[in-house]
Amino acid sequence: MKAFMFSFIFLFSSLAFSIGGVGPLEGSAKSGLRNEKPPYMDKIGIDEKLGESVDLGLKFKNENNELVSLAGIAKEKPIFLMLVYYECPTLCSTHLNSIFPTITNLDLSAGKDYEFVAISIDPNENAKLALDKKEAFKKQYGISNNFHFLTGSEKNIKKIAHQVGFKYAWDANMNQWAHSAAAYVITPKGKISYYHYGLQVLPKVLRLSLVEASNNKIGNIVDRIVLFCLQYDPSKKTYSFYAYNIMKVAAALTVLILGFFMFKFWSGQRRNI
Repeated sequence: MKAFMFSFIFLFSSLAFSIGGVGPLEGSAKSGLRNEKPPYMDKIGIDEKLGESVDLGLKFKNENNELVSLAGIAKEKPIFLMLVYYECPTLCSTHLNSIFPTITNLDLSAGKDYEFVAISIDPNENAKLALDKKEAFKKQYGISNNFHFLTGSEKNIKKIAHQVGFKYAWDANMNQWAHSAAAYVITPKGKISYYHYGLQVLPKVLRLSLVEASNNKIGNIVDRIVLFCLQYDPSKKTYSFYAYNIMKVAAALTVLILGFFMFKFWSGQRRNI
């Protein structure tokens, strides 16, 4: 029995050694490739271009296979823009599924206060795919027909991607497009005013970015007061308190309070005379 156990342990150890030791040596080239940075990694990412212009005259096909321009969609409203592709098996679907709950619960309406525009980065995708994707999100999240899912030529896709700083590349190994997750807020005049990074978008930040992009034409007085006290901080990629404006508000409040008490004091003095 002991001899059998010893033989079994020896055999198991030999197999473990051959799998754990020889295997990596035989596949050292493959292992090395896995540890190396994929060649497309330097070609993807986001180059921020805040304040720069997007060509709103660029034309794409909508879900009904109609040629439309971004200016024709916007009609003097800000645009919430996403660059995705509709057959994406991973990131794009996750990105859209993460953003739609926030957008649909926002008290600003797509089509009325701003325009939601998704553009496919894959020139091989067509209006039928865009329509199928839109219909799927209509069923899942109840989005309206005012959401725009576009496709276009490689030339115009590359133009809009370059203008917002969106870098992407084809990954032949995975047979899909490699890219980052970001969304962009564009002013009615075509200026890039905000970058929303990552999958999640905070409702308050989304609202403020749209209100600011509209030049305060949407939103309410509270939004305007908040935006007066906050400013976009590029280092933090979000809105932060702006000390100078807060001091101005505090000084104005101080003057008002002092004025109120001085008025009360003078009124009392006159009654006593």
